[in-house]
Amino acid sequence: MTQTQPQTPLTAPATKQSNVLSIVSFALSALAVAILPIVFGVAAIICGGVAVSRRERLGKTALAVSVVATILGFALGYLVFASR
Repeated sequence: MTQTQPQTPLTAPATKQSNVLSIVSFALSALAVAILPIVFGVAAIICGGVAVSRRERLGKTALAVSVVATILGFALGYLVFASR
């Protein structure tokens, strides 16, 4: 008679959740308000969207901040150039 050992389920090792893309999105959002919202704002929105799809803890917040910062950057740019 052969003895069979109980099988253990294969699970992925626990990985540490990173917020790298969320933090990059926050930094790009800040740049979008101050400088070139068309470039930095779009990059921030893309990074925030990827962070949400990767289920980063701060992903949804980063996406919301990036959208608001991009709109704010466009509004401030309009106000500065319209006053000339």
